Amino acid sequence: MKITNDIIYVGVNDREIDLFEGQYVVPEGMAYNSYAIIDEKIAITDTVDAAFADEWLGNVRNALGKRKPDYLIIHHMEPDHSANIVKFMDEYPEATIVSSARSFSMMKNFFGTEFEERRIVVGGNDTLSLGAHELTFVTAPMVHWPEVIVSYDSKDKVLFSADGFGKFGALDADEDWACEARRYYFGIVGKYGAQVQLLLKKASALDIQIICPLHGPILTENLGYYLDLYNTWSSYGVESEGIVIAYTSVYGNTKNAVEKLAEMLKAKGCPKVAVTDLARDDMAEAVEDAFRYGKIVLATTTYNGEIFPFMREFINHLT
Repeated sequence: MKITNDIIYVGVNDREIDLFEGQYVVPEGMAYNSYAIIDEKIAITDTVDAAFADEWLGNVRNALGKRKPDYLIIHHMEPDHSANIVKFMDEYPEATIVSSARSFSMMKNFFGTEFEERRIVVGGNDTLSLGAHELTFVTAPMVHWPEVIVSYDSKDKVLFSADGFGKFGALDADEDWACEARRYYFGIVGKYGAQVQLLLKKASALDIQIICPLHGPILTENLGYYLDLYNTWSSYGVESEGIVIAYTSVYGNTKNAVEKLAEMLKAKGCPKVAVTDLARDDMAEAVEDAFRYGKIVLATTTYNGEIFPFMREFINHLT
C-alpha cells in the first residue's frame, strides 16, 4: 500500500489476537504498522509482533525489490514493535539501527546486544538524510514509554507518531475511528496527558499532512479533527456533554435505583446518559466514557467491608 510516492506500508494485520496487552478486548483485531521510506537510501520504520515476523519480512522484500535497506528506525521498544529487530539485522547485515539512547539500553536487556557497531543514536532535533527525504527526530518520553521518539519527514510532511494517534482494530476493520482510538488512548496512554500535551506543542510547529501511527489507519484528511481530540483527551477536557452512571449491584436494587436515575435525567433533557454495569461491561469502555463525558455518578454497594471489587477496580483505572 503506497502512502506517498516514496513511502510504502509494510505492516501486518493480526486477526488472531483476543486480548491486546493481555487485557483489552479487540474483536476487530490489531494492526502492527511498519513503513518503508524509499530514497537514495532506504529506511524501514519499526518492526511488528513476533508472531508475524515472516509476513513482515516478506512485505519488506516485496516493497524493496532488489534493493536492501540502509536503516531500521525504532521509535518505540514495546515488543509488538521491536520483537523482530534481531531477525531484521540478521537478514540485512549492512543495515544500521537508528534510535534513542534509551532504546539501545532496552535492546541490551531484550536481546543481549546494543548493536554498538551498527547503530546511530538520535535525540531531539537530530536529523537523518535519506536523499530527498530528511527525517527530524522529536523526543516523546512517556508517550507512553520512556524511550519513545517520533520522526517527521519534511519532504512528504509525514509524522511517524509511534503509539500516538493509534487505535484498536486491524486496518481492514470497518469501524469509527474515534470510538476505538479513545478506548485505546485512555487505557494505554491516558495517564501521560502532560507528556502528550508537550508532544502536541512540539508537533504544532510542524507542517503535518499525514500521520503514520504504529497502530490503526494512516491519517490523511481532516487532521485537525484528530489533533483536537488528542488535545481534549490529554488535557482531560470534556469531549461530549453527558453523564456516565457506573454501577455494581448484588441483588438488583442498586441497578433499579440507577435505572430510575437514568430515566429522571433523560426526562430533564440530559443529552446523553451512559449506563454501565461494571461487573458485566467492558471495563475499558467504561473508563473511556468516564473521560469522554462531563459528569459521572458512581453507584455501588460495599462488600466484605470494602468497596465492591469491580467498582474498586474502576476507580483504580480512573486514578
